[in-house]
Amino acid sequence: MAETVTGHIEAKDLGKTLIHEHFIFGYPGFQGDSTLGGFDEEEALRTSIDIAHKLMKLGVKTVVDPTPNECGRNPLFLKRISQATGLQIICATGYYYEGEGATPYFKFRQALGTAEQDIYEMFRAEITEGIEGTGIKPGIIKLASSKDVITDYEKMFFRAAARIQQDTGIVLLTHTQEGTMGVEQAKMLLELGADPDKIIIGHMCGNTNPAYHKEVMDMGVRIGFDRFGIQGMVGAPPDEERIKTLLALLEAGYEDQILLSHDSVNIWLGRPPVMPDQLAQIMQNWHPFHLFDNILPVLKEKGVTEEQLDKMTEKNSEALFTVSAVQAAL
Repeated sequence: MAETVTGHIEAKDLGKTLIHEHFIFGYPGFQGDSTLGGFDEEEALRTSIDIAHKLMKLGVKTVVDPTPNECGRNPLFLKRISQATGLQIICATGYYYEGEGATPYFKFRQALGTAEQDIYEMFRAEITEGIEGTGIKPGIIKLASSKDVITDYEKMFFRAAARIQQDTGIVLLTHTQEGTMGVEQAKMLLELGADPDKIIIGHMCGNTNPAYHKEVMDMGVRIGFDRFGIQGMVGAPPDEERIKTLLALLEAGYEDQILLSHDSVNIWLGRPPVMPDQLAQIMQNWHPFHLFDNILPVLKEKGVTEEQLDKMTEKNSEALFTVSAVQAAL
């Protein structure tokens, strides 16, 4: 089963899936900037419904929205989008990496020595009972690490997530910063007893070394080429380099372990970022349609088969959320 914001569905019913997109997102602290008059939910809903309809016309049935708890996660808003359009949306429980997400709350509790158990209890309550009294349950746990390091703060979330996954079988979806620490994330989770079939190491396309990707996938986990359109910032390579790396991996037979997406932010909470003109031009394709408008046609031209594309946009998501042998034994 896969938990969506409108209830659970069979994994086989996920259909074409974008594994990592954000309908709304805000860096912690956005709550204190009222310059724009706050969040206009109805306007945001209209925009989001339009985006959802466009995605569905492209054949997308499911979007995974892994917005962390402290970054404006809003399951009721996602449920309104889903109910208005029929798009299936999976939300998350989890926290962002320390440099851009750490709030004083868990850092204070870390100093007290209770944070890791607190995090475990938070995960358990949201997964089994629902989020903040809504009854909406997350379908994934979002985990994240910093560039070139998994900090002690971040390790608390990884340990708690591996522990709760053994209890519930929930999917673990990660953020790697600038394509680093993918190997370390996978090793840590597996050493902690997590099920590799239920792990996707995200943003791996920030790294253009095929050997690095193979090292991660050879541990049995899946990876996300999920930042198409992000170029020239956060250490992201050009899409052309992503495609070159992806083709090398497909040539080596790894199509069963790769999922595609954009990590797009449709609506920013607080003030939206204003990019310099040159960067805005480079980033013009950072939107949730780019994969279908631009990337998949190029992959086809390069010889990628329909079967391979179907795996990376649909079948691999189904496998990620399908009950594994480990989960069945719980």
